[in-house]
Amino acid sequence: MTTLADFTATTLGGQQQPLSSYAGQLVLVVNTASQCGFTPQFAGLQELQDTFGDRGFTVLGFPCNQFGAQEPGTEAEIGAFCARNYGVGFPMFAKVDVNGSTAHPLFRWLTHARPGLLGRKIRWNFTKFLIDRDGTVLARYGSSTTPASIAPRIEAALAEHRLD
Repeated sequence: MTTLADFTATTLGGQQQPLSSYAGQLVLVVNTASQCGFTPQFAGLQELQDTFGDRGFTVLGFPCNQFGAQEPGTEAEIGAFCARNYGVGFPMFAKVDVNGSTAHPLFRWLTHARPGLLGRKIRWNFTKFLIDRDGTVLARYGSSTTPASIAPRIEAALAEHRLD
């Protein structure tokens, strides 16, 4: 069975990072964009990170320029924007495609595991996937789902799998 640990991603700094480094954590994977109507969700994502991070939860951000060219910046510009405007401290990765033949393998797996209303296609920026401590996909949330509204599900998932 495929899990999050089977993938690698490039950090904003250009290093390859095995996502197995998040094994045993509850993870929220989000495709992001800096010039989107949903961009203010970065603040809510950081709040989730601040609230649950010390309990084995992390947000992983994956910038994507496939929707209205709303992520035109370089990796350095993306990192600076997120830190300066939203205090983002959770891991951010290099830009990826989330749909089509050039989609990052992680997003091909995520959309296969949890199809959305349009099937496997991601409709827009800030689609979110919640992955459990075993690395399997628990849920998919659309762009309009706010990070705060996911907090109860995160709380429940953390409670189900306490690290004692």
